[in-house]
Amino acid sequence: MKLLLRPALLCLSALWLTATVHAAGPETFKVSEFTFKRPGSWEWVEVQSQMRKAQLKVTAKDAKEPGEVVFFFFGPQSGGTKANVDRWFGQFEEGRDKINAKTEEKKFAKAVVTYVSAEGTYKSGMPGQPPTPKAGFALLGGIVEGSEGSVFVRLTGPAALVKGARADFEKMIESGLK
Repeated sequence: MKLLLRPALLCLSALWLTATVHAAGPETFKVSEFTFKRPGSWEWVEVQSQMRKAQLKVTAKDAKEPGEVVFFFFGPQSGGTKANVDRWFGQFEEGRDKINAKTEEKKFAKAVVTYVSAEGTYKSGMPGQPPTPKAGFALLGGIVEGSEGSVFVRLTGPAALVKGARADFEKMIESGLK
């Protein structure tokens, strides 16, 4: 009986440990050549699409819904920084001149990062499906230009949540450049 009990307990312990680690998610994760450190309060989400390389959920007490952080990597054929910035700004119903569209380029030893921000009525949804307009939303993006291609990081959610998460967002991106 003791011989059968010990392996069973070991299996149960392993399952519990796996479930605990899976729920919490990794502290660091790799996308292309960069290893990013996840902010502790941001929740790891299993990706549901091959296009997404990592996904996180950002919550705030006063937000109606959570924010979503998605990492994309397409290799060297990514379409370039400007085309992707224009596409992100085009995901708002209002014109570029009405969404407080901003870009800022920062140079680091390991890469160049283009930060992007906008707010307005965000057209949420999966490609090929009708978009769901989300009024009062914001987008914060980071395009990390690497030797293997660019990594695209996009945070969308209620404007106050996104603004409040900006410092953690930038810290997370820049953690991958050390």
